[in-house]
Amino acid sequence: MKPTLFVLAAGMGSRYGGLKQLDGLGPNGETIMDYSIFDAIRGGFGKVVFVIRKDFEQDFREKILSKYENHIPVEVVFQALTDLPDGFTCPEGRTKPWGTNHAVLMGKSVIHEPFAVINADDFYGRDSFSVLGKELTTLTGKKNDYCMVGYRVGNTLSESGSVARGVCSQNEEGFLTTVVERTAIERINGEIQFTDENGKKVVLEENTPVSMNMWGFTPDYFEHSEDYFKEFLKKNRDNLKSEYFIPLLVNDLITRGIARVKVLDTTSKWFGVTYAADRQGVVDKIRALIDAGEYPEKLF
Repeated sequence: MKPTLFVLAAGMGSRYGGLKQLDGLGPNGETIMDYSIFDAIRGGFGKVVFVIRKDFEQDFREKILSKYENHIPVEVVFQALTDLPDGFTCPEGRTKPWGTNHAVLMGKSVIHEPFAVINADDFYGRDSFSVLGKELTTLTGKKNDYCMVGYRVGNTLSESGSVARGVCSQNEEGFLTTVVERTAIERINGEIQFTDENGKKVVLEENTPVSMNMWGFTPDYFEHSEDYFKEFLKKNRDNLKSEYFIPLLVNDLITRGIARVKVLDTTSKWFGVTYAADRQGVVDKIRALIDAGEYPEKLF
Protein backbone atom coordinates (compact mmCIF):
# COMPACT_ATOMS: atom_id res chain seq x y z
CA MET A 1 0.00 0.00 0.00
CA LYS A 2 1.39 3.36 -1.00
CA PRO A 3 1.64 6.02 1.72
CA THR A 4 -0.36 9.26 1.62
CA LEU A 5 1.07 12.77 1.77
CA PHE A 6 -0.88 15.06 4.11
CA VAL A 7 -0.19 18.74 3.43
CA LEU A 8 -0.94 21.34 6.10
CA ALA A 9 -2.06 24.34 4.06
CA ALA A 10 -4.51 26.11 6.38
CA GLY A 11 -1.93 28.59 7.71
CA MET A 12 -2.50 32.27 7.19
CA GLY A 13 1.02 33.21 6.13
CA SER A 14 0.75 36.15 8.50
CA ARG A 15 4.48 36.95 8.72
CA TYR A 16 4.84 36.91 4.97
CA GLY A 17 1.61 38.60 3.91
CA GLY A 18 -1.00 36.99 1.67
CA LEU A 19 -1.48 33.35 0.83
CA LYS A 20 2.14 32.32 0.52
CA GLN A 21 1.00 28.82 -0.43
CA LEU A 22 -0.09 30.31 -3.77
CA ASP A 23 3.08 32.31 -4.44
CA GLY A 24 4.81 31.23 -7.66
CA LEU A 25 8.55 30.79 -7.06
CA GLY A 26 9.50 28.35 -9.84
CA PRO A 27 10.21 29.44 -13.44
CA ASN A 28 6.64 28.64 -14.55
CA GLY A 29 4.92 29.98 -11.47
CA GLU A 30 5.35 26.76 -9.48
CA THR A 31 4.66 27.03 -5.78
CA ILE A 32 6.87 25.43 -3.12
CA MET A 33 4.03 22.95 -2.67
CA ASP A 34 4.25 21.89 -6.32
CA TYR A 35 7.83 20.76 -5.73
CA SER A 36 6.74 18.78 -2.67
CA ILE A 37 4.00 17.01 -4.63
CA PHE A 38 6.43 16.28 -7.48
CA ASP A 39 8.97 14.85 -5.02
CA ALA A 40 6.28 12.84 -3.25
CA ILE A 41 5.14 11.22 -6.50
CA ARG A 42 8.67 10.12 -7.32
CA GLY A 43 9.17 9.11 -3.68
CA GLY A 44 6.39 6.50 -4.01
CA PHE A 45 3.39 8.29 -2.45
CA GLY A 46 -0.01 7.31 -3.82
CA LYS A 47 -2.37 10.09 -2.74
CA VAL A 48 -2.27 13.69 -1.50
CA VAL A 49 -4.63 15.16 1.09
CA PHE A 50 -4.66 18.91 1.74
CA VAL A 51 -6.08 20.56 4.84
CA ILE A 52 -7.14 24.12 4.07
CA ARG A 53 -9.52 26.79 5.32
CA LYS A 54 -12.95 26.70 3.73
CA ASP A 55 -12.74 30.39 2.75
CA PHE A 56 -10.04 29.87 0.15
CA GLU A 57 -11.35 26.60 -1.27
CA GLN A 58 -12.30 28.01 -4.66
CA ASP A 59 -8.97 29.78 -5.17
CA PHE A 60 -7.16 26.66 -4.03
CA ARG A 61 -9.06 24.29 -6.33
CA GLU A 62 -8.58 26.54 -9.36
CA LYS A 63 -4.94 27.51 -8.88
CA ILE A 64 -3.50 24.48 -7.14
CA LEU A 65 -5.49 21.28 -7.43
CA SER A 66 -6.24 21.50 -11.14
CA LYS A 67 -2.50 21.02 -11.81
CA TYR A 68 -2.28 17.61 -10.17
CA GLU A 69 -5.39 16.07 -11.69
CA ASN A 70 -3.71 13.61 -14.04
CA HIS A 71 -0.71 12.95 -11.82
CA ILE A 72 -1.93 11.78 -8.41
CA PRO A 73 -5.31 11.40 -6.59
CA VAL A 74 -6.07 14.41 -4.41
CA GLU A 75 -8.52 15.10 -1.57
CA VAL A 76 -9.28 18.21 0.45
CA VAL A 77 -10.34 18.48 4.10
CA PHE A 78 -11.04 21.64 6.08
CA GLN A 79 -9.76 23.01 9.37
CA ALA A 80 -12.19 25.18 11.34
CA LEU A 81 -12.13 26.57 14.87
CA THR A 82 -15.46 24.86 15.57
CA ASP A 83 -14.16 21.33 14.79
CA LEU A 84 -13.93 20.18 18.39
CA PRO A 85 -14.66 16.91 20.22
CA ASP A 86 -18.17 16.36 21.60
CA GLY A 87 -18.85 18.44 24.68
CA PHE A 88 -16.44 21.25 23.75
CA THR A 89 -17.26 24.61 22.19
CA CYS A 90 -14.96 27.24 20.75
CA PRO A 91 -14.25 29.95 23.33
CA GLU A 92 -15.59 33.40 22.52
CA GLY A 93 -12.97 35.66 21.00
CA ARG A 94 -10.75 32.87 19.69
CA THR A 95 -9.50 33.61 16.14
CA LYS A 96 -6.24 31.65 16.11
CA PRO A 97 -6.35 28.15 14.56
CA TRP A 98 -5.89 25.28 17.03
CA GLY A 99 -2.44 24.31 15.70
CA THR A 100 -0.72 21.68 13.58
CA ASN A 101 -1.97 18.60 15.40
CA HIS A 102 -5.56 19.85 15.19
CA ALA A 103 -4.98 20.21 11.44
CA VAL A 104 -3.72 16.62 11.33
CA LEU A 105 -6.93 15.42 13.04
CA MET A 106 -8.95 16.75 10.10
CA GLY A 107 -7.58 13.92 7.94
CA LYS A 108 -9.02 11.15 10.07
CA SER A 109 -11.96 10.31 7.81
CA VAL A 110 -9.96 10.11 4.56
CA ILE A 111 -6.57 8.62 5.58
CA HIS A 112 -6.46 4.90 6.38
CA GLU A 113 -2.83 4.10 5.50
CA PRO A 114 0.62 5.23 6.71
CA PHE A 115 0.98 8.93 5.97
CA ALA A 116 3.49 11.76 5.96
CA VAL A 117 2.74 15.24 7.30
CA ILE A 118 4.40 18.35 5.85
CA ASN A 119 3.92 22.12 5.85
CA ALA A 120 2.68 23.59 2.57
CA ASP A 121 5.18 26.43 2.54
CA ASP A 122 8.43 24.56 3.26
CA PHE A 123 10.79 23.25 0.61
CA TYR A 124 11.86 19.83 1.83
CA GLY A 125 13.94 18.48 -1.06
CA ARG A 126 13.94 15.29 -3.07
CA ASP A 127 15.98 13.06 -0.74
CA SER A 128 13.68 13.67 2.25
CA PHE A 129 10.60 12.37 0.38
CA SER A 130 12.54 9.37 -0.87
CA VAL A 131 13.74 8.50 2.67
CA LEU A 132 10.31 9.05 4.24
CA GLY A 133 8.36 7.26 1.50
CA LYS A 134 10.61 4.21 1.83
CA GLU A 135 10.20 4.08 5.63
CA LEU A 136 6.41 4.51 5.49
CA THR A 137 5.99 1.55 3.12
CA THR A 138 7.46 -0.66 5.89
CA LEU A 139 4.84 0.54 8.41
CA THR A 140 1.67 -0.81 6.73
CA GLY A 141 -0.39 -2.62 9.35
CA LYS A 142 1.78 -1.47 12.24
CA LYS A 143 0.76 0.69 15.21
CA ASN A 144 2.62 3.19 17.38
CA ASP A 145 5.65 2.99 15.09
CA TYR A 146 6.28 6.45 13.69
CA CYS A 147 9.12 8.35 12.09
CA MET A 148 10.30 11.87 11.36
CA VAL A 149 12.84 13.37 9.02
CA GLY A 150 15.67 14.87 11.04
CA TYR A 151 17.27 17.64 9.02
CA ARG A 152 20.88 18.53 9.74
CA VAL A 153 20.57 21.93 11.39
CA GLY A 154 23.26 23.43 9.14
CA ASN A 155 21.00 22.67 6.15
CA THR A 156 18.05 24.67 7.52
CA LEU A 157 19.30 28.17 8.38
CA SER A 158 18.00 31.43 6.90
CA GLU A 159 20.26 34.17 5.57
CA SER A 160 17.68 36.78 6.60
CA GLY A 161 17.65 36.25 10.34
CA SER A 162 17.62 33.77 13.19
CA VAL A 163 15.26 30.79 13.16
CA ALA A 164 13.36 28.60 15.60
CA ARG A 165 13.88 24.83 15.29
CA GLY A 166 12.80 21.71 17.15
CA VAL A 167 16.17 20.33 18.25
CA CYS A 168 16.02 16.52 18.49
CA SER A 169 17.75 14.08 20.80
CA GLN A 170 17.82 10.37 20.00
CA ASN A 171 18.89 7.15 21.67
CA GLU A 172 21.52 4.68 20.40
CA GLU A 173 18.94 2.87 18.27
CA GLY A 174 18.10 6.09 16.43
CA PHE A 175 14.70 6.67 18.07
CA LEU A 176 13.60 10.12 19.19
CA THR A 177 13.84 10.90 22.90
CA THR A 178 12.86 14.61 22.89
CA VAL A 179 12.12 17.55 20.61
CA VAL A 180 12.89 20.87 22.27
CA GLU A 181 11.85 24.08 20.52
CA ARG A 182 14.84 26.44 20.40
CA THR A 183 14.62 30.02 19.20
CA ALA A 184 17.15 32.49 17.79
CA ILE A 185 19.34 29.84 16.16
CA GLU A 186 21.88 31.37 13.78
CA ARG A 187 25.37 30.98 12.45
CA ILE A 188 27.75 33.44 14.08
CA ASN A 189 31.43 33.44 13.11
CA GLY A 190 30.99 30.02 11.55
CA GLU A 191 29.34 28.46 14.63
CA ILE A 192 25.65 27.53 14.83
CA GLN A 193 24.38 28.74 18.18
CA PHE A 194 21.37 29.74 20.25
CA THR A 195 20.75 31.13 23.71
CA ASP A 196 19.09 28.73 26.15
CA GLU A 197 16.48 29.46 28.84
CA ASN A 198 19.26 30.47 31.28
CA GLY A 199 20.69 33.03 28.85
CA LYS A 200 23.66 30.76 28.14
CA LYS A 201 25.10 30.45 24.64
CA VAL A 202 24.87 26.90 23.28
CA VAL A 203 26.73 25.75 20.16
CA LEU A 204 25.04 23.15 17.95
CA GLU A 205 27.05 20.67 15.93
CA GLU A 206 26.46 21.09 12.16
CA ASN A 207 24.63 17.75 11.75
CA THR A 208 22.42 17.99 14.86
CA PRO A 209 18.98 16.72 13.75
CA VAL A 210 16.13 19.23 13.87
CA SER A 211 12.45 18.75 13.15
CA MET A 212 11.04 20.70 10.22
CA ASN A 213 7.56 19.29 10.73
CA MET A 214 8.05 16.36 8.35
CA TRP A 215 6.54 13.38 10.13
CA GLY A 216 5.48 9.83 9.31
CA PHE A 217 2.53 8.26 11.14
CA THR A 218 0.24 5.24 10.99
CA PRO A 219 -3.56 5.78 11.22
CA ASP A 220 -3.74 4.94 14.96
CA TYR A 221 -2.12 8.36 15.47
CA PHE A 222 -5.57 9.92 14.91
CA GLU A 223 -6.97 8.17 18.00
CA HIS A 224 -4.09 9.36 20.17
CA SER A 225 -4.60 12.85 18.75
CA GLU A 226 -8.27 12.91 19.69
CA ASP A 227 -7.65 11.66 23.22
CA TYR A 228 -4.87 14.14 23.88
CA PHE A 229 -6.80 17.03 22.32
CA LYS A 230 -9.51 16.64 24.94
CA GLU A 231 -6.88 16.90 27.68
CA PHE A 232 -5.35 19.89 25.91
CA LEU A 233 -8.72 21.66 25.70
CA LYS A 234 -9.49 21.06 29.37
CA LYS A 235 -6.22 22.75 30.31
CA ASN A 236 -6.03 25.46 27.66
CA ARG A 237 -9.54 26.32 26.49
CA ASP A 238 -9.44 29.81 28.03
CA ASN A 239 -6.01 30.65 26.60
CA LEU A 240 -6.97 32.15 23.23
CA LYS A 241 -3.41 31.81 21.90
CA SER A 242 -2.70 28.19 22.92
CA GLU A 243 -1.96 25.78 20.06
CA TYR A 244 -2.05 22.01 19.83
CA PHE A 245 1.26 21.23 18.10
CA ILE A 246 2.44 17.85 16.79
CA PRO A 247 5.55 17.69 19.07
CA LEU A 248 3.30 18.13 22.13
CA LEU A 249 1.59 14.81 21.45
CA VAL A 250 4.69 13.08 20.09
CA ASN A 251 6.67 13.96 23.24
CA ASP A 252 3.80 12.72 25.39
CA LEU A 253 3.55 9.37 23.55
CA ILE A 254 7.32 8.85 23.80
CA THR A 255 7.45 9.80 27.49
CA ARG A 256 4.62 7.41 28.33
CA GLY A 257 6.27 4.61 26.32
CA ILE A 258 3.28 4.27 24.00
CA ALA A 259 4.96 5.04 20.67
CA ARG A 260 8.43 5.27 19.21
CA VAL A 261 9.63 7.61 16.51
CA LYS A 262 12.54 6.73 14.26
CA VAL A 263 14.72 9.69 13.26
CA LEU A 264 15.52 9.52 9.54
CA ASP A 265 18.61 11.36 8.33
CA THR A 266 18.41 13.29 5.06
CA THR A 267 20.96 15.07 2.91
CA SER A 268 18.24 17.46 1.67
CA LYS A 269 18.64 21.15 2.33
CA TRP A 270 15.46 22.65 3.75
CA PHE A 271 14.46 26.16 2.81
CA GLY A 272 11.37 28.26 3.22
CA VAL A 273 10.01 31.76 3.06
CA THR A 274 10.00 32.74 6.72
CA TYR A 275 10.69 36.40 5.99
CA ALA A 276 9.63 38.29 2.84
CA ALA A 277 13.36 38.91 2.30
CA ASP A 278 13.82 35.13 1.86
CA ARG A 279 11.74 35.07 -1.31
CA GLN A 280 14.42 35.85 -3.89
CA GLY A 281 16.83 33.42 -2.25
CA VAL A 282 14.27 30.63 -2.63
CA VAL A 283 13.71 31.52 -6.29
CA ASP A 284 17.49 31.36 -6.84
CA LYS A 285 17.86 28.03 -5.01
CA ILE A 286 15.07 26.45 -7.05
CA ARG A 287 16.72 27.74 -10.22
CA ALA A 288 20.03 26.20 -9.15
CA LEU A 289 18.34 22.82 -8.50
CA ILE A 290 16.77 22.90 -11.97
CA ASP A 291 20.12 23.79 -13.54
CA ALA A 292 21.70 20.86 -11.66
CA GLY A 293 19.12 18.47 -13.14
CA GLU A 294 17.23 17.79 -9.88
CA TYR A 295 13.93 19.09 -11.33
CA PRO A 296 12.55 19.63 -14.81
CA GLU A 297 12.00 23.20 -16.03
CA LYS A 298 8.23 22.64 -15.89
CA LEU A 299 6.81 20.32 -13.23
CA PHE A 300 3.23 19.59 -14.24
